[in-house]
Order: sequence, then structure tokens, then C-alpha cells
Amino acid sequence: MIKVVNDFKDYEIIDATLGMKYERWNNVYLLRPDPLVIWNNENFKTLKLDAIYHRSNKGGGFWENKNNITTWTIDYQDLKFNLKLMGFKHTGLFPEQAINWTYLREKVKKANRKLKALNLFAYTGGATIALLKEGVSVVHVDSSRGMIEWAKENVKLNHLENQSVRFLVDDVKKFVKREIRRGNKYDIIIMDPPSYGKGANGEVWSLEKDLFDLLDLCQSLLSDTPICLMVNSYSGLSPVILEDILKLTNKNQKGKIEAYEIGLKIKENALILPCGITGLIEYE
Repeated sequence: MIKVVNDFKDYEIIDATLGMKYERWNNVYLLRPDPLVIWNNENFKTLKLDAIYHRSNKGGGFWENKNNITTWTIDYQDLKFNLKLMGFKHTGLFPEQAINWTYLREKVKKANRKLKALNLFAYTGGATIALLKEGVSVVHVDSSRGMIEWAKENVKLNHLENQSVRFLVDDVKKFVKREIRRGNKYDIIIMDPPSYGKGANGEVWSLEKDLFDLLDLCQSLLSDTPICLMVNSYSGLSPVILEDILKLTNKNQKGKIEAYEIGLKIKENALILPCGITGLIEYE
């Protein structure tokens, strides 16, 4: 199963061919690599182009910034985000995650009570902003100080400075273990772990070696009346494998478990481009 974003007015994939996708981010037009675009579209063309990301044969790559783009803003419904041209082709936002922001907001509204959320590997704060909009108290954890500062910018952009949010530069696994010892509990836990990374003090993270243990630990952080536990992955992990891991680590055996692809529609031909997977335990 794949869930597709259909209501992101400020973002669209216009077309795609031979490992590249042509996108509109509000009024900024980008051409970026995507390894899943393995077809040749002979009618592909770019009408306007502000920046192109070129891959290097030695790894990584660089932006060819044609119009001196620095930062700009994009909206999704009533959410706002600051974007920048980052290293390794990114902009600071994954538009396909709008599917999950909407899901989280709807679950919070349905619960109709004060909730506390933990956002791990929280990046620039897409899920954090969505939850703060609904009055949820959020603890936002990432090992990158730069990403934490960017998330703070997004909070200010959305005028949410007065909402209950804590930003922590920390290694996720160490933080979770400390929270267990402190006896802290959360109604919602979200994580977006990378395939490989390093913590705030150089701690090594490997998805294959560490994801199972982290999900197992997080079960001890759930409140007595949790809403959901959500895991996002861009590592090429199979939805079936992610669902299996959730089943094995779901200690109380409660809740509905599912895993699904998330994707975006290509405007010119209505094809669906898969962009990652989400695993979910829905408790209520």
C-alpha cells in the first residue's frame, strides 16, 4: 500500500526522467537526483530552473545555484517552513511527510485531551510544528545543533514560541535510556532514523544494528493511554520488515500495526514516485 499527498499546493513534482526530478517549491524550481527515477521520459523539459544539484563521481555533489537562492518559505495548509539548499541535495523538508502530519493532527483532535509527544531524529521539525499547532507538548531531539536551530526558526515562523516545546541536542539512544530512568512517559512517539549517523558526541548509529533496540526501549516510554508510535525510514527498508519489527517490539500486544509506502504524484504523467516508508502502531 502507498499513501500519496494530494493537497500540497506549494509543492509538486512536475516531471522526472533518468534519475532526476523537476520540482516546484512555492516559486522556486529545482532539478534534483532521485535514484528511483529509472525511466527515460523523452518529452521531459524544464521551463524554469533556479538550481540544479549535480552528483559527483567521488560521492556527494554540489548545487549549481542559477539565481542565487538562499532561503525561502513554503506553506502546507496552515504550516510554514523555511527552506535552504543543503548539502547532499536536500532542502530541509520532505513533502511526502504531509501525509503523516495530517494523520497526527487528526489523532490529536480526536483524543481531545492534553498530550505529550517525543520526536526523535527530529530534523527541522515538520512533525513538531504539526503537533504544536494542535497544542501538544513536544520534546524535540536531534544530534545536529544546526538542525535544532533550523527547527527553532520554523517554530518562530509559525508563531508557536509560546507553545510547550523542548529542543535537545543529544544522542537519541542515550536520551531514551535516561528518560526511562527518569520515569518520563509520552502519548506519541515519532522517529525518523537515518541509515547511518553520529550522535552529539560521536556515537555511531546504524539502522540495521540499532533500530530494533531503540523501538524496544521506546515501549517503556509510552504512557498508559498512548495515541501512536510512528517510524519513518528512507533507507530502502521493506515495509514488511518494519511491520515485523514493530510486532516483535510491541510488548503489550495492543494497538493496530501497519507499515506503508509514502509517495508523491508526478504532475505530467500522474505516475506515483515512492519516497519512503512509515511504520505505525495506532493505540487509539
